[in-house]
This record gives sequence, structure tokens and C-alpha cells, in this order.
Amino acid sequence: MSRIQFNHTYQYIISTENLLLAWKEFLKGKKSRNDVQEFQRNLMTNIISLNQDLVNKTYKHSNYQAFNISDPKPRSIHKAKVRDRLLHHALYRELYPFFDKTFIADSYSCRKNKGTHKAMQRFQTFSNKVSKNNTKTVWVLKGDIRKFFASIDQKILIEIIKEYISDKDVISLLLEIIGSFQSTRKDVGLPLGNLTSQILVNIYMNEFDQFVKHKLKAKYYIRYADDFVILSQDKEWLENLLPQIATFLEEKLKLSLHPKKVSINTLASGIDFIGWVHFPDHRIVRTVTKRRMLKHIEQTEGKEETVQSCLGLLSHGNAKKLSKSISIKYLARG
Repeated sequence: MSRIQFNHTYQYIISTENLLLAWKEFLKGKKSRNDVQEFQRNLMTNIISLNQDLVNKTYKHSNYQAFNISDPKPRSIHKAKVRDRLLHHALYRELYPFFDKTFIADSYSCRKNKGTHKAMQRFQTFSNKVSKNNTKTVWVLKGDIRKFFASIDQKILIEIIKEYISDKDVISLLLEIIGSFQSTRKDVGLPLGNLTSQILVNIYMNEFDQFVKHKLKAKYYIRYADDFVILSQDKEWLENLLPQIATFLEEKLKLSLHPKKVSINTLASGIDFIGWVHFPDHRIVRTVTKRRMLKHIEQTEGKEETVQSCLGLLSHGNAKKLSKSISIKYLARG
């Protein structure tokens, strides 16, 4: 299969012009951070230094600062130094517009004008179509990739990228960034925290998306990061898909399905997908999502911006009672 080719040059990606534009984008929401302020104090000196290292091919990615978060399950975040993150932005602003055009319409994670709300709306549209407006039973195959970011095979990722990018200097730079992180095994894993990781995992999983859409002919398929669903009236057909999906993931991408998070159930029994439990005519917020939301509000001491954000999220489902109790507790008190 011939692939469209990336035509941005290494020279432009590493240019001071692109680095300065990337800095403006990187700076949003980060101006008060100490490491960012320190870099900005000698901005042009730092940018010229980075540019020279890239021109001379002597650039080396720094080590990461690791820390854990609970969101809601424990996750290990790896934060790069400002200099490296600036380069991530410079690369991303050229890679994203190109690769985004190669992705299927129904992958919704880390993409502009997509996100969880659009994925939920699409799920509702698909369920209406498959059910023939609630006159037929809808079966939903739900899958989850086990240890998603930590399992990405870096060598396979680079081979996929090479099919789109012929510039050896761009490939070398991507190799340096991708290889700067190791999970539990050599040449495996991408860091949660890098902007480049967002586009790289979508490039990797686009292989799976294309397989599901074009080889398996799954018309009603949605993926959000490591979660995916396929809707159908035919339970047996979905059951037959599962081993094909597992084999493709294992053989082509060295990924595996989470054994406890794979299911084929009716929509009427409730499908847990991207933080909500979906039913034929409504959806309710998942208990763990509700707990996380209330904890976040408490941690910010009921800050109005946080409360309004949570109420906005709840407006996308059947959560009037919860929305009302949050409003009374946090908004009515002033």
C-alpha cells in the first residue's frame, strides 16, 4: 500500500523560525512555572543553542523527571526538560497536520475537534443506526489495550513512520526522541507526558484502525486511546472478530487485549465507555468518574471554574440530580 509522503524538511523543523513559533504555543498556560521562566530569561540564546545542536546533529534528549498521578488509576508521568519539550512542540506542529489526515474519522483521542464528547455523540449515532431506532438488539464488542503506552514497540513505530517520511534526518531526530525513553524493556514504551507521544500513539494505532475498518469491514467502530467499541446486530460476527483482533495486535503491533476488559454485551445491559455507562436511550456517569470529579472539586476548594467545568461534563448525560446537588453545594453558597 503506497502512503502519502511527508514533505516538510529537517531544515525547516529545526529552524529558529519554527522553534520560536513552537515556543509561543508551548508557553500557553505555563508562564508562571519556574523552569519555563528560567528558559525564557535567555530565550534567544537557548533557542540558538538548540538550533545549533540540531544543525550539527549533536542534539541529545535529556533524562526525564518521573512522578505518579491518579487519574483515576495510578499512572506514571515522565516530564522532559523545557529544552526538549520545545523541540517536541516544533516537531508536533509539523507532524500533526500531516498525520491527522491519514487517520480514520472515528479515532477521537488527542485530536483537534474530537475528544470524549464527540466520541459519545458518535456512539449514540451508531447505536441509533444499528438498533434501527431502538427496534433491534445492539451488541457491543468492547476492548481495551493492556498497558498501552508502556507496550508500544519503538522499532515497529519507526518502521511505520518510515513509510511516510523519507528524510533521514527527520527519522534520526524521531529516533532520538522515541529512544530517549524505556519502560520495562529496551526499545519498548512511550512516555506519558510528551506531546510527541500523543501523535506517535495515534500513528501506531492507525494501523489497527485501518485493519478494523478495511479488513474486518467494521462499519460501526470507535476508538479513544486504548479503548475501542464495535457495534453490530450480529453477536456471532463480533465473536468471530475477537481472535482476528487479538492476532493482529499481537503479530503486527506486539500489543495485547486486557483479558478483564474485553466483553460482548447488549447495549440494553449498559456499556461502560469513556467514563459513562451507555444505554439505548440515555447514559449515566460512571461511579468512578463521579468520585474523581467530586474529589477534584474538593481539592480545588469548590473553585467556580472547576465546578462549571464538571457541570459542563455532566450536561452530556443523564446527571441532573448530581448536577443540582453540586450547584447547590458550591455555587449557591456565595
